[in-house]
Amino acid sequence: MSFPYKCVLMVGATSGIGLGMAEKLIRHGSKVIAVGRRQDRIDAFVRKHGDKAGGLAYDISDSQNSSTFVKDITSSYPDLDCIFLNAGVQAMHDLTQPDKVDLAAFHNEMNINFSSFVNISLAFLPFLQSKQSPTSIVYTSSNLAIVPASSMPAYSASKAALNCFTLCLRDQLANAGSNVKVLEISPPPVQTELHDYMGQEKGRSLGMPLDQFCDQAYNGLAKGHDQVIIGSIGPQDNFMDIVVKRRGAFEVLAKMLRSF
Repeated sequence: MSFPYKCVLMVGATSGIGLGMAEKLIRHGSKVIAVGRRQDRIDAFVRKHGDKAGGLAYDISDSQNSSTFVKDITSSYPDLDCIFLNAGVQAMHDLTQPDKVDLAAFHNEMNINFSSFVNISLAFLPFLQSKQSPTSIVYTSSNLAIVPASSMPAYSASKAALNCFTLCLRDQLANAGSNVKVLEISPPPVQTELHDYMGQEKGRSLGMPLDQFCDQAYNGLAKGHDQVIIGSIGPQDNFMDIVVKRRGAFEVLAKMLRSF
C-alpha cells in the first residue's frame, strides 16, 4: 500500500522529521509543498526535487498572517489534499527554580508546538472539507504526550494538548461524516536538530536514526492507521496498554456526550 494523498503541505520541512518525511513522500509519488522559516532551505528543497516540490517560507507562529498564508497556498496548489504539521521546539525547564524559568520560552514552546497547529488546522479545514475526494491532516506528536518527561514540562504539555486536540477533532469530523481524516504520528526521540540545545554532537545522536523512523512512520500511514506509535516509554506492552485503554475511555465519553 502507499500513502493515498498526492499533494502534501509539509510544515516544518526544512529539517529533521519534516524534511525526512517530505523526501520519503516524494519518493513514493506525492508532491510536497515545503513550509519553514528558512528561505534558503526551502529553495534548496525545490531545486532538488523539481516539479515534485513547491515551497513557501512562513513562520507558523505568525497567527496574524495565517489567513494570507492559507489563501496563497490554496490558490497556488488547488489540488492540495493533505496538511502535515510537524514543526516544533524543545527545551528543558527547571521548575524547582521558578525565578530562573524563562516564561517567554516556556510559552513559546506551547504556542509553536500546540496553538499554532490549532490555528493552521482550523484555517485549512474549510478548504479540505470543500473537496469531494478524501483529504487529511497529519500531526507529528510524541510519545511524551502519553508519558511526560519531567525535565521537559512545556514540550510534554504541548504534545499532550496536541494529542487531546487530535482525538477531539478526529471524533467530531468522523461523526459529522467529513471527508477529512485526522492522523497522528507519535515518535520516540529521533536523531534531529530538535535536540541541538543539548549540544549538537550529543543532541543529534539521541534516539532513533531518522531514516529508520521515517520508514516506520510512512509504513503505518500507508497501511491506513490513524495513530502511528513508534517505540515506547518503558516496556512496549505496558505503554500500548495505556494508549489503547485511554483511547477506549475517550470514545466511551465522546459517545455519551453526543447523546445529550
